[in-house]
Amino acid sequence: MTIRIVIADDHHVVRRGLAFFLKTQDDFEIIGEASNGVEAVKLAVDLKPDITLMDLDMPVMDGISATAKIREQDPTSKVMILTSFSDQDHVLPAIEAGAAGYQLKDVQPDELAASIRKLVSGEAQIHPKATTHLLTSIKSGRQVDELTRREKEVLQEIASGKSNKEISSALFITEKTVKTHVSNILGKLGLADRTQAALYAVKNGLAK
Repeated sequence: MTIRIVIADDHHVVRRGLAFFLKTQDDFEIIGEASNGVEAVKLAVDLKPDITLMDLDMPVMDGISATAKIREQDPTSKVMILTSFSDQDHVLPAIEAGAAGYQLKDVQPDELAASIRKLVSGEAQIHPKATTHLLTSIKSGRQVDELTRREKEVLQEIASGKSNKEISSALFITEKTVKTHVSNILGKLGLADRTQAALYAVKNGLAK
């Protein structure tokens, strides 16, 4: 499967360097490049890439606002933040805006490529520095006891990075049932998405 990618970064050299490296991967195709958030939103909405690599600090519209706009227009769209910022003031708003991944620009090229593949397949990809901030921000006030046994099992599988299809196979239930359980888990625990669910599971000792 070819992974179609849009790159959004206001620095031409960074954008070109990223594109050059990613093009060396047989399963990657760069279908668009944006130099600001407004362009990123337009490309993501018009071209419907498998993933948008989004810088945070950009002119016209920043990466967090652009991510929120993209997710608002297409909730299935996947955005990975690729930035030099790892502080709480950037990490939390980015995840809350709907980013499915958060990587730092000093990431090793091969690790970035692997993260892109994993994110597209349904695994949350958060840099360890960013994960630390997220874990401290997620409130554990909502009790795990509210979950049914099956929902806890699904949550464990989410924490291990499995997609709905993989969870379906592991628990011998349909993908539709998995989606229902995921929705129930997010609702009961007051979480926004699978990324937060996985982090919640780790923080509360539910990860395998």
